[in-house]
Amino acid sequence: MTTRAPRLMLLDTASLYFRAFFGVPDSVKAPDGTPVNAVRGLMDFISRLVTEYEPTHLVCCWDNDWRPQWRVDLLPTYKAHRVVEEKPGDRPDLEEVPDPLQVQVPVILEVLAAYGICVVGADHHEADDVIGTLATGAGMPVDIVTGDRDLFQLVDDAAEVRVLYTARGVGRHERVTNQVVREKYDVDAHQYADFATLRGDASDGLPGVAGVGDKTAATLLNRFGDIPGIIAAASDPDSDLAPGPRGRIKAAADYLAVAPTVVAVVRDLELAEHDATLPRTPRDHEALLALDKRWGLGGSAVRLVEALQGPSAD
Repeated sequence: MTTRAPRLMLLDTASLYFRAFFGVPDSVKAPDGTPVNAVRGLMDFISRLVTEYEPTHLVCCWDNDWRPQWRVDLLPTYKAHRVVEEKPGDRPDLEEVPDPLQVQVPVILEVLAAYGICVVGADHHEADDVIGTLATGAGMPVDIVTGDRDLFQLVDDAAEVRVLYTARGVGRHERVTNQVVREKYDVDAHQYADFATLRGDASDGLPGVAGVGDKTAATLLNRFGDIPGIIAAASDPDSDLAPGPRGRIKAAADYLAVAPTVVAVVRDLELAEHDATLPRTPRDHEALLALDKRWGLGGSAVRLVEALQGPSAD
């Protein structure tokens, strides 16, 4: 076997299995008729990514809490549009997930366990926070695989952290570096969270600052650096901030006091002990054979075994 240079790949797992569910035909089913399009689609995504980038370490980062209460307490609109309207008793907010996908999530976890692929989540936190923690100080190049622009804030050329952005599909993903963020949004990657806070993001329920769009948000950040700098300029009668933006920033004081904490990815979680080393062969062959027989994993199972093995040394 060839020796791979150390490289960590972090998967925003839900982002990928949602994409697999909606992108792979629902005619892909187990022998008993249960849909497995998300299961097989995710397996194929992992096979493709592992083959292309040859990571030595890989973590499927998990949403233990897709809408943490502490974020909602700060900003009640956070992801509110994704909550199932009817929920019994005092159960936490439930994300609206199609039933044919919901039944596949436990199967995904079983399959990952059989292969020995590391899964890491953290109570009261999203997968984004797990990704932020693992990417920070990883000591090796990091590829973050996601369709979520929020994670652009983690891009760090000096630390060799980039995002493989899957919005157009895993097969057509974009390698996002600081230059790409700068070209797209006219801010640096470390400013992206403040940029999103200012201009708002409907997909996460962030209202933004009224009257501040992409161009104004970028202009303010390029002039004043970050949100505290912008707030300081708005409060300083001697600053050269124009009356329009000054008034808008002041009017949004309550929002700007809490939103940056909501948007910022947590980078210092205490995660459970885990081994992120990517196995070269499945950890539990018997379990994998049983899962293949029950769920009809077929070619997806074979492709993932081959991807883990990597190219053979000649």
